Amino acid sequence: MSPQSTDHRPAGRLRRPVPLREAVYESLLDLITTRALPPGRHLVETELAEYLGVSRQPVREALQRLSNEAWVELRPGYGAFVHTPTESEADQLLAVRALLETESARLAARHAGPEDVARLRALCRDGARAAARDGVDGAVTANAGFHRALTEASGNGVLAELAARVDRRVRWYYAPIARRRGAASWDEHAGIIDAIEAGDGALAARLMGEHTERTRRAYRDHGEDPADREEGEPSRAL
Repeated sequence: MSPQSTDHRPAGRLRRPVPLREAVYESLLDLITTRALPPGRHLVETELAEYLGVSRQPVREALQRLSNEAWVELRPGYGAFVHTPTESEADQLLAVRALLETESARLAARHAGPEDVARLRALCRDGARAAARDGVDGAVTANAGFHRALTEASGNGVLAELAARVDRRVRWYYAPIARRRGAASWDEHAGIIDAIEAGDGALAARLMGEHTERTRRAYRDHGEDPADREEGEPSRAL
């Protein structure tokens, strides 16, 4: 297995400060959500075990857990494959995300302090720089960080917890369109921050709703354009 190294992907054998089965699960999930292992990829236990420097047993356990969580499909007689999301699945998830984050933006305009605004602006700058460099991985990471920081700034812990539960799947769906959304996405983020800093909840909610709808449409329309392949996607089968 040879996913190209990026800042947020495992570089090879695992360090073991956490239980091995959990470390294997997290590593495989990270490879899937960053699309180093893209949808439809055949997952061969022996090759994954060799890459991670572990035995096949924790890999098998991790694949079963990932199957239970719908990240992996176990096909009798064929093996394990990264789940290929349907258009309906993506549409439903992004619709839920829109509801959560529109309310987050409205509440953030009421509760966010100067430190929250500064954090949002720093993440926005990071994302804009990554987009300017055509750095898909950096843009995806900054985008996830921005939306997470915004829900945390809402002051509603339950809302932030719910948003965190869908964060990894949102990243999974966002990766193929990060390049296409490019600088426009970060301009939209900047406008949302301005509304939050001004304390205008109605405007912040409206701008966030428009922003998430554009992302939803972009995913629905992205198709199989090779230009949208993720930076660092492996070029050969496992």
